[in-house]
Parts: sequence; structure tokens; C-alpha cells
Amino acid sequence: MINIKEDERLSKLNHSCAHLMAQAVKHLFPDAKFWVGPVIEEGFYYDIDLGDKVLTDEDIEAISKEMKKIAKDGKRIVRQEISKDEALEMFKDDPYKLDLINNMDEENTVISCYTQGDFTDLCRGPHVDTVKELKNFKLLKFSGAYWKGDSKNKMLQRIYGICFENEEDLNKHLQELEEAKERDHRKIGKDLGIYMMSDLVGRGLPMYLPNGFILWNELETYIRNKELKRGYKHVQTPPLGNVNLYRTSGHLEHYKDAMFPIMQVEDEEYVLRPMNCPHHMVMYGNDIHSYRDLPLRIAEIARDCRYEASGALKGIERVRTFCQNDSHIFCTPEQIESEFKDVIDLILEVYKELGIKNYRFELSLRDPEDKVKYHQDDEMWNKAEDALRKIMDDLNIPYVEKKGEAAFYGPKCDVQVQPAVGNEITLSTCQIDFCLPMKFDLKYIDKDGSKKTPVVLHRAILGSLDRAIAFYLEETKGNLPLFLSPVQVKILPVNNEYHLDYAKELYQKLIDEDIRVELDDREEKVGYRMREAVMQKIPLVLVLGQKEVDDKLISYRRRGSQETTTVSYDEFISMIKENIKEHK
Repeated sequence: MINIKEDERLSKLNHSCAHLMAQAVKHLFPDAKFWVGPVIEEGFYYDIDLGDKVLTDEDIEAISKEMKKIAKDGKRIVRQEISKDEALEMFKDDPYKLDLINNMDEENTVISCYTQGDFTDLCRGPHVDTVKELKNFKLLKFSGAYWKGDSKNKMLQRIYGICFENEEDLNKHLQELEEAKERDHRKIGKDLGIYMMSDLVGRGLPMYLPNGFILWNELETYIRNKELKRGYKHVQTPPLGNVNLYRTSGHLEHYKDAMFPIMQVEDEEYVLRPMNCPHHMVMYGNDIHSYRDLPLRIAEIARDCRYEASGALKGIERVRTFCQNDSHIFCTPEQIESEFKDVIDLILEVYKELGIKNYRFELSLRDPEDKVKYHQDDEMWNKAEDALRKIMDDLNIPYVEKKGEAAFYGPKCDVQVQPAVGNEITLSTCQIDFCLPMKFDLKYIDKDGSKKTPVVLHRAILGSLDRAIAFYLEETKGNLPLFLSPVQVKILPVNNEYHLDYAKELYQKLIDEDIRVELDDREEKVGYRMREAVMQKIPLVLVLGQKEVDDKLISYRRRGSQETTTVSYDEFISMIKENIKEHK
């Protein structure tokens, strides 16, 4: 989906359309006062003070109609540069504009306003030449928004919209928005009973329902088995820690704003952990290690908690508690290259099996000028960044460099995945860390008997399982592969009087084969039950009539197909197990 802000022409159109909307609102609600109306990736919005008035769908329709009327008149949009005193006089009755003007630097700021017909707005611009260019728009939604985003301030009315060059592009975009609604993991998650949220439990704290827990468990088992085959050792650590743990690691200094507040417990201070590396550092330090023990790959599906502003929360894609598919690989400097390559190889293997195709690699590097965010050690940073570039070049994997995006302790390789809808997300990461092992005074005994500091690779293949599930629900529209589907098979006896016994027999056999199966023996027509199974996105639906009972056969339909296939029980079991094994 297009990013409006990144397209100069579309950005100008949408900026101008925000003014067109404000003019229409002023015609319909003469006492309206306006805060800001910026261009955003999805179009534009304007925050408006309408007094006690709360907008309705009918109001939005009326505003849209008035906008079309104004656009049809074709008034020119005229820029005027004014002094600060002139601006204060011009907008003396609008406290929101006065706030903007009074916060401007008088010496360095050019104050400008734009006029179209009977409406003048304070704005830097730029804008299109006439309102006639703004006829291909759509008002999308409206909501409340606190002035300046502060809940202590007054609630304003925010209207969102979008504008395009022509009707064809607008209609195409609106169609994409409808597609996005159908793919939204929040809708799919609700329809399929994957997870729920409750304000009583707390915002951003998902609860996985039975179907969601099965999906979660299968994904966790999948990635854990992958790691076990590559020599990872799985552990479990607590989801909170003494505040001194995070002082030692540096997270309290560099990451405090993303952490929940410190809790006083008797004579100690604790914090909900935002990440797992400090625990794993302490775990490594619990034993004496030889170079023969390395690499040591500690892995954990670990519960973490991070403070996210309520406005940033989004289903299970962005939450306040999540589980990371995390690992810390302790190795010698000589092992960095082989271990990093193995991580990249695992990422590519998982992406291939899960059908993740649209992705790219980014190298997140430090900004040497930033003396606050990053651990200060030029030699360490240069060594780590050079090693990272060499590995990616040796693997012949294209990448882009992102200055200033590194973790505070070291550079990283992030995999940016493009979902079916929306913006890119970071799914996988691998980071080189020379810093934390030194902070925790970690050692290993080298071949010559000397003590040396290991290097640590921080890596996550699926990132957080929550985000991975959100991504996968949207990517597949909820049509999960057989091995991840909460219900893999649904059995529908045509007539309970004649066919139920055979249906129950098959049900038990499939249960014994560890197939996730449901039996729908309700006294409803088979067509009705079939439609429900389709809505539930069940991969395989068995319809059992008299022929199947008499010949001990299985007739099934695959999800998305109208074709019925009839096979023996042994053939069916062989087929389904092969599909599960191949992650189909």
C-alpha cells in the first residue's frame, strides 16, 4: 500500500485536502476551531474543536458533500507571508492557532498562511494551485484525540481522509483498504477465536483462547525443534529481575523509557524484564567454561514486558507483554562468522518452510556522533560492524545500512518483512555484542590457559511469537497451514441415525493419531454445517454418507475447493501426516 508522505505530489494533494475539509467544517460549524492537519502515511487528518458537538456518520457525509461543492467552485489557493504580529491579529479568536504562533521562533521562522475563497489557514505549505484538484478524496473515519496528545487536555474531534490524483487511483486504494480490513489480524483473531483483550485485565495484554493456544504451541514447538537440531540448549528464567541486574547490563540507563516502573519489594527493587539477555549473562557466569564448551547456545521462549503508549498498541502485533523466540550464543571471536552464518541459514530455512517471501536485510549501525545512546568504545564498534559487513558480503546477501539504529551495545542485522497489508515489520534479528560480556565479567579458559571474554550473538528467528502470529494470520487471511491449524479435520455425518457411529469411529482413530479433529453431529443440514466449517477455515472437512459407511471410506474437501476426494482411511492418514511433516 502506498505511503502518501513519501510521494511529493500525493503529499501536497493530501495536505491541501486537509484544508479543504477544514473549510467545509467551518461552513457547517461556524464556531469550529482548528489545531493541526498533517499529512500522514495513510493520507491526512485534522484535529478540530467543535465545542460539545460529537461527530456522527451523518456529519461526515455532510462534510464530504460540502467539500465536493467547494472543490467544484475551483477557487485558487493563495500563499501569503505575514509577520508574527499580523498572524496574532489574524487568528486572535483561535486559541489553537495562537498557541502555534506563540511557540514559533520569530527570528528564524517564515510565517505563512493560505487562503482559498472564504477560508484562511495558518500553514507552511506547500499546496496545490486550486481546490479543483482535490475532488478525488474520501473521508475514512473519525475519532476523539486529545489536544497535543495529552490526556489532561481537551478532547478534540479528529477526521481522517485521503486524496488522489484521479478517481481510478482512489478506488484502487479504497479496494486495498477493504482487503486490509479482511486481512487485519484483529478481525481474524476474533473470528477464529485466537485471542481476546479485556480492559479489566489491561491494555496490550493479550489472552490466548483455546484455538490461539494451539496455534501458539505448534509454532513454539516448531521453532524449538529447529533449534534443538542445531545444538541450542533451552532454559527458563523469571519474567522480572532485581533492578541491579539492569544497572549492570546498562538497560536501566539506555532503555528505561521502555521499561515498566520499578517495584519496591521489602528491601529490594525489582522491574519487569524488557529483554532476556541479562538473565542469560548471569546464567553463563554460573559455571566455569572452557573454549571446548563454546559455542554455547542458550535459547528461551521468554515472557517480556515493555511499556508501550496506548496509542501504539495494535492487537498482538504491538503489545505490552510478549514472548520472544530468543537466544544468546556465547562464542570465541573466531567462531563469530560461522555462528552468525548459521543464524542466517536458520532464518532462511524457516522463511522458506513458512512461505515468507517478501523480506530484506538491514544492517543497523551506531551513529558515532551520538555519545548518549551507545556504549562508548570505538574499537569495539568498528570491529563488530566490520565483522557484520564481511559476513553478509561472504553470504552474498544484499543489505542496506541504517546509521543510528543499532542496539546500545552493538550492531545488528534485522530482517524487515513486508506483510500483506501495512508497513514493514522487523521479524528476525541477529546482533553482535562485545559489550555485555565485559559488563558481566564473563570468561572462558582458552587453549593456553588464559581467561578471555566471550562474544555474544543475540538472535531471534521469529522475533516475538505474538507478532509472528499476527503477521501469519494476515499473510494467510487465517487460512493457516495444516500443521498450525487449531482444528485440522472436521467430520460431518450426513445423517446421525445411519452415519454417526462410523463418524465417531473415525474421530477416535484420528485422535489416536494425534490429529486435531472435531465432530459436528448437530441436527442441522450438512450444507449449513459445511458453510460453518468454511467460515472457520478448517483445512479438511470429511462428509460421511452411506457409501463411506458401507465401504469404510473417507470423502473430504480441502479448504478453498469444491471438489470431493474419496480415499481409504490409510491413504487419508498417510496424506495428512505427509502434509504436516512438510509444513503445508
